[in-house]
Amino acid sequence: MKILVTGGAGFIASHIVDAYISGGHDVFIIDNFSTGRRENVNLKATLIEMDINDEKVDELFKKEKFDILNHHAAQMNVRFSVDNPCFDANTNILGSLNLYESAKNYAVKKIIFASSGGAIYGEQDCFPADEKHPTNPCSPYGIAKLAIEKYLFYYKEVYGIDHVAFRYANVYGPRQNPHGEAGVVAIFINKMLLGNQPVINGDGLNTRDYIFVSDVVKANLLALNDNVSGIYNVATGIEHDVNYIFKKLKELTKSDCNEIHAEPKAGEQRRSVCSYNKINKHHGWEPTVSLDDGLRDTVDYFKKNFK
Repeated sequence: MKILVTGGAGFIASHIVDAYISGGHDVFIIDNFSTGRRENVNLKATLIEMDINDEKVDELFKKEKFDILNHHAAQMNVRFSVDNPCFDANTNILGSLNLYESAKNYAVKKIIFASSGGAIYGEQDCFPADEKHPTNPCSPYGIAKLAIEKYLFYYKEVYGIDHVAFRYANVYGPRQNPHGEAGVVAIFINKMLLGNQPVINGDGLNTRDYIFVSDVVKANLLALNDNVSGIYNVATGIEHDVNYIFKKLKELTKSDCNEIHAEPKAGEQRRSVCSYNKINKHHGWEPTVSLDDGLRDTVDYFKKNFK
């Protein structure tokens, strides 16, 4: 199949590109390199340096006639979205619509969308949250993700474009950027390896559902099948607090840093953990990489690639 992956130079999507190419697919990448890294780009992919809001997107779809759109490009910084909701909406909502209109115009068969579990569910009523949990996003970023899911429903109902929306838990692993808006795993590893002092926001008891990137890739491979459509959590169903992550990474990096706590960040979600029962029951997907193994692999990657 001919597949367009947006954000294909980024952390998660570059791994997906690699897997699609290994599967024999013809893969194109759109990336504006605002956060993506050129060293992540698979040399067998066709790279187009372009913003998803660019008017030339339509020309690309017209020329290439893609079968699948895998949409991972996004403004990813939740805190930035709070300070700049218009910018966030312009990138995440209008940019997505720019892609979806072209998908509609040129007969794309399926759209695979990188959504967010924690950001969409907000403060949870039950643990772990399944896909029927109320959606109460408390950031413009989460609101945008939910809006894009609703647009996908619209494009399927009105134009017949199939879709899969994956509500990711907290993805971590090799290639995660430790700078800017990054996951705590990448930030802590980078600081520890450089001999700098990580800081834990608040008491460190906030929990997240940490899923290794290779398990996310498996879900995106599964999504290429005709019988996979709809909304699915991609998660582990297990929550760990930040203090555990800190202690485990300190051990793995052999860091001598101290456990230092700072003021909590305003609006930080206290607990976030999602159920993967739906995708497991319907399609047999399940996470296979334990947190300890995933953290070890991630530390090994950082030791080799970030000096």
